[in-house]
Amino acid sequence: MNVKSKEVKENSAIELVIKVGEAEFDAAVNKVYNRQKKNINVPGFRKGKAPRKIIEAMYGANVFYEDAIEEAYPDAYAKALEQEGIRPVAYPRLEIVDIGKEGFTFKALVTVKPQGKLGEYKGLTAEKAEVTVSEEDIDGEMKTYIDRATRLVSVERPARSGDAVVIDFEGFKDGVPFEGGKAEQYSLELGSGSFIPGFEDQVVGMSVGEEKDVNVTFPEDYNAPELAGAPAVFRVKVHEVKEHQVPALDDEFARDVSEFDTLAELRADCGKKIRERREESAQRDFENAVGEQLIANFEVELPEAMVEYRADKLVEDYAGRIQSQGIRFEDYLSMMGMTVSDVRAQMMENAKKLIRTELALEAVAEAEKLEITAEECEAEYARLAKDYRMEPEQVKAAVAEEDLKHDLTVRKANELVVAAARAGAPKKARKSAKKAEKSAEAEDAGEKKPAAKKTARKSAAKKAEDAPEKAEAAPEEKKPARRRTKKAETEEKTGE
Repeated sequence: MNVKSKEVKENSAIELVIKVGEAEFDAAVNKVYNRQKKNINVPGFRKGKAPRKIIEAMYGANVFYEDAIEEAYPDAYAKALEQEGIRPVAYPRLEIVDIGKEGFTFKALVTVKPQGKLGEYKGLTAEKAEVTVSEEDIDGEMKTYIDRATRLVSVERPARSGDAVVIDFEGFKDGVPFEGGKAEQYSLELGSGSFIPGFEDQVVGMSVGEEKDVNVTFPEDYNAPELAGAPAVFRVKVHEVKEHQVPALDDEFARDVSEFDTLAELRADCGKKIRERREESAQRDFENAVGEQLIANFEVELPEAMVEYRADKLVEDYAGRIQSQGIRFEDYLSMMGMTVSDVRAQMMENAKKLIRTELALEAVAEAEKLEITAEECEAEYARLAKDYRMEPEQVKAAVAEEDLKHDLTVRKANELVVAAARAGAPKKARKSAKKAEKSAEAEDAGEKKPAAKKTARKSAAKKAEDAPEKAEAAPEEKKPARRRTKKAETEEKTGE
């Protein structure tokens, strides 16, 4: 392999002209011959035993050339990249220049990482929600424990909405039973809305042993066309009525459903968990907003090939997640009425955002001269090994140290940007604070006016209480600047 020329092109591209010599090409041709000869029939030779020269004489000297190029170019391309110190970020565009017995020459248009201009990345400001937890929030969290401890108990009374009933039923259309309309010992919660509209309402009031005809009309959009919009009669028999018995909320309940000794301790733990979740969500939203502002301040022109490559990788990852659930990706797309092209089109904007974020954070890392130590690499390998339940050596074999360092560097740059950012109150909270300030200022301004202006002073104070933003006595307040920000995800790695 020999790189004959290297030329920098527009849009972050480099054109390499690469020569694969006679010896390398002949070795590739011979490899293709040995792989294909068993399928070639030549008169006078047993199948698979015809010499290469005989086959070439019969079918032409170039009979194996096309496959030989496919065999030889990947290694030649990889060696050329290594020799020139080029790290591609997309698939190359290849073009064969010439080919013959002496070898072949091809051009490779290689897309490389674009250079961007880093703007402000320290002291960015983004809104951060104030976290509060109310008693109603805790009541909602407690519902999980209550539902878990609630029992269904048989009762000797007519069924009510909210009860569970065990029934037999059979449906008829025009007096004829229809497929799928019959069941025995079926458990139904009245009021759940799981049956055809009107069915559950008519079962309410029925008692154990009672039989009744329930008249309903199937919805117009029912999934069985032969029943859609049609009237039907269900013969229903009730075998059992059960009510939900909710436990008393006391210390004994707390001990039964948790590790806590008192109800107060359980409620306090619920409040703590809600707060932790909301704080994590608020921090995540804040970091997203900071990241959005970071990339808004980063000027870069993204090569189309780089975006398309990343979109393809996102589609591959998406397909992998679908298939990991036991569903063929093709079947999933068919069910959703989509094609691979549809999914890819949806991924394009996300691909652009991921690339911009990564490039911006790489620029931050370069500006701050961030480095990753050997100790940090070992710690990350250990973390990955624990997360994936693998041995550290297995992780090291799967994840190159260079790639690991890149990911850690990007992460460290993101942490630096977030740590240097300022959290501002959400817009709603700022407005409330602003009104309070204006009200106070209006009152102060009123107190300082001459006695002769007493009536005007009262009027201004009244205005400040009713509508602070209209109080004439309140001085003009400068509104806090709003910056639209949101952090982009950085987990996708630039394709190489």
